[in-house]
Amino acid sequence: MKLHQGRLIDHIHLRSKDLAATAAFYRAVLGALGIPLLADDEQHLACDELWIDALGEDSGAATHVHLAFQAQDREAVRRFHQAGLAAGGRDNGAPGERSYHPGYYAAFLFDPDGSNIEAVFHGPARRSAPSVVIDTGVA
Repeated sequence: MKLHQGRLIDHIHLRSKDLAATAAFYRAVLGALGIPLLADDEQHLACDELWIDALGEDSGAATHVHLAFQAQDREAVRRFHQAGLAAGGRDNGAPGERSYHPGYYAAFLFDPDGSNIEAVFHGPARRSAPSVVIDTGVA
């Protein structure tokens, strides 16, 4: 039996109290996973469905969430953890096997705003497609 579902998440929006520190952290950890982080100006960062911007004058508190990024292998998880620590992240769980299911290999870091950021490798898998492609028809 095959189950096909659409995308659950369109985008994730984080608010940062220190965008420069946040940019350094995410460039490091995403770079370790081979994923580029884009900056369109001094106030925004973007990567696929992830959008990060700076808090405005009266915007409240920074966002605190748990995000898990897919890693291609265990070594990528280790690079993620090492790069994140070097870029100002705080350890929240060193690379290693977790009891969530057999083969779940992950590392956890707190980003500069206190969000729990994870890289996880679930073990060898065959995917139906390398990515989702959306064609809006707009050039």
